[in-house]
Amino acid sequence: MRIGIICPYSLTLPGGVQMQALGLARALRKQGERVRVLAPCDGPPPDAGVTPLGNSLPTAANGSMAPVAPDPSAQLRVIRAMRDEDFDVIHLHEPLSPGPNHTALLTRPAPLIGTFHAAGGSLAYDMMPRATRFLAGRLDDRCAVSEDAKKMAQEALGGQYDLTFNGVELARFASGTPHPTTGPTIFFLGRHEPRKGLRILLDAMSQLPADTRLWVAGEGQETAELMAEHAGDRRIEWLGTISESEKIVRLRGADVFCAPSLGGESFGIVLLEAMAAGTAVVAGDIPGYANVARQGRDALLVPPNDARELAHALTAVLSRADERERLVESGLKRAEEFSMARLAQLYLGRYERLAAGAPR
Repeated sequence: MRIGIICPYSLTLPGGVQMQALGLARALRKQGERVRVLAPCDGPPPDAGVTPLGNSLPTAANGSMAPVAPDPSAQLRVIRAMRDEDFDVIHLHEPLSPGPNHTALLTRPAPLIGTFHAAGGSLAYDMMPRATRFLAGRLDDRCAVSEDAKKMAQEALGGQYDLTFNGVELARFASGTPHPTTGPTIFFLGRHEPRKGLRILLDAMSQLPADTRLWVAGEGQETAELMAEHAGDRRIEWLGTISESEKIVRLRGADVFCAPSLGGESFGIVLLEAMAAGTAVVAGDIPGYANVARQGRDALLVPPNDARELAHALTAVLSRADERERLVESGLKRAEEFSMARLAQLYLGRYERLAAGAPR
């Protein structure tokens, strides 16, 4: 079967949807399928089997900046790629994001399946309800990665959505030499914007022991301001944007992965990645994270926007080896339930039904 996967966001920039598209393609290839990923790329493609559609244009979306490619040249490239590849089925991630997905929905060269990732509301859904419902109606099959994503899509677009999940490539996160540390170490990874809660974590650092270390990866609108505010704290190492390989070794090296998000997260894939890497997790107690991390079993979830409670949870994990080991053991088992191989098998069954023209 020839499978096309379209990701609306630049594959050379970090993001959960991008990693899902690439990881799913790798898992499907391991099962003997022919897969091509079509997506914007701001630089060389990060993986084999990728057709780059040109550079992206940062666009405000869901309280963040989405690197999409709505320009005409990208649409011509996706039309040509779909024609040349002659796909049996095309899988659209975040199908109503502007750019290549809109082109695939309008031209519809093969059966289309869409996976909805976002939660927390969409300005496009609110401002253009008729247009978005029309485009959604072009899909032959619809999935959502969480109850929150499903609810948002159903309320805005109508239609039926089957619940799937985001997958984690277990072997990738279980291998590699852990990055060396010089003391109890916390790792933060994400865009530096209000909803990710980095400011709360930095405030919590003032309540942690002097030997605690913090790795901060990523960049964003708050980076310069936060770096200036905490310039005197030598315990904090600002890493900037890091590669996928460095992300894995940092996850494996850290004692705790901290995701203090305030909301707007549909599915806590980054928590699963930390669990698969054998790292204890402390995160904000928001629905998107509670979907995957069971409170007190796989992670410690704390009230959002509460630096004191966050510091208390981090201290409990960093100061007690038995607590870390308990969370790590449970987290590893939990991550196995969300393996990318299992997700690929689930989608493959849907692809085969669509390609055969069978009803949903």
